[in-house]
Amino acid sequence: MKFRYAMVCSSNQNRSMEAHALLKRQGFDVSSYGTGSHVKLPGPSLREPNVYEFGTPYKQMLDELRRKDPELYKRNGILPMLKRNVAVKLAPQRWQDNAADGSFDVVITFEEKVFDMVVEDLHNRDQVLKKCVLIINLEVKDNHEEAAAGARLALDLCQEIDATESWEDSIDDILNGFEKQHRRKLLYSISYY
Repeated sequence: MKFRYAMVCSSNQNRSMEAHALLKRQGFDVSSYGTGSHVKLPGPSLREPNVYEFGTPYKQMLDELRRKDPELYKRNGILPMLKRNVAVKLAPQRWQDNAADGSFDVVITFEEKVFDMVVEDLHNRDQVLKKCVLIINLEVKDNHEEAAAGARLALDLCQEIDATESWEDSIDDILNGFEKQHRRKLLYSISYY
């Protein structure tokens, strides 16, 4: 695989991690992040989410929720999701704190407000490398079924991009073809490191 990819959602739990896991299995150089101020997982009610700091290990969250209410968190898919996450990486990471991870060639976001935050963050960074980065938003609802479907679409898109010599020369054709084939509208922007 030629390019380095980042998958980004709000909490680095569901959409970005589903795509991260799938792309990793396919041999891509991929990382994942969230843009929120905290990591939020559903709780017993909408008013009672489980809130964690970025960097809290997925295993710690898994153990804690197993102790709190194993039936609830198994039924709503949180425990299986956290088990998957444990197998992919140690803990959720925040996009805005990722400068030490180096630069990416392509960033895929799964929500427009996340896309806006990534674009804004990149514009506010010192652009010393003059290295181009493509940011694409593929809108995906934050539930387990949609995350799985979104991950497959992200894989298709990344495979299309990776098949090119240079995405800069063919990105319009790639995105137009993807939109027609999958009937999904994509947003994209180009920034620099």
